[in-house]
Amino acid sequence: MTGEAVARVKNVSHRYGATVSLADVSIDIPSRIMVGVIGPDGVGKSTLLGLIAGVKVIQSGEVVVFDKTIANKETLRDIRGRIAYMPQGLGRNLYPTLSVFENIDFFGRLFGQGAEERRQRITELLTATAMEKFEARPAGKLSGGMKQRVAIARALINDPAIIFADEPIGNLDTANGDAIMELLLALAREKQKTLVVVTHDQRLASAGDRRVNIRDGLLTN
Repeated sequence: MTGEAVARVKNVSHRYGATVSLADVSIDIPSRIMVGVIGPDGVGKSTLLGLIAGVKVIQSGEVVVFDKTIANKETLRDIRGRIAYMPQGLGRNLYPTLSVFENIDFFGRLFGQGAEERRQRITELLTATAMEKFEARPAGKLSGGMKQRVAIARALINDPAIIFADEPIGNLDTANGDAIMELLLALAREKQKTLVVVTHDQRLASAGDRRVNIRDGLLTN
């Protein structure tokens, strides 16, 4: 079941110089659903995701996550552990010389998890992403689809309530893209997470519970 809104965007506008990326956008994101944000390149999808995830500075309007206005660093620190943000090129952000385990373990350390907790979480995530046989392999020697799976596991090490994913199947072939799409949806639904996915893929945008169209900085029907 869906719940109360875990994120609210209120009259948000954003510019890059003279270019308007978002124009007075408002949207509520309920808990425990998958929202697909779709539109062509350069229309403000990634900007919207970055603002809600707290990785971009709000220029105009208000963003509320977990009933907290994320307009300052103190509030962001309070909620950071409950959010997973997966930027574009997710699989390319791994440390190539570190093993699969070490890549994920590093993020667990950043969240202050103890060794036993990290080991348990990593085992669960590697099993969930079908990467348990490759934990000792250097990330640089993985295929593109495998890197994407490891990056997803790494992003979920803190057991977040909201998952923000920016083009998670970009640059993957159809088979790997479908597998990653199914994996994300399965993980989110099994654990009752909120999943917000930015994509230009019609199938992925329509696979969830709600679809949001964006064009030229505006939400459309």
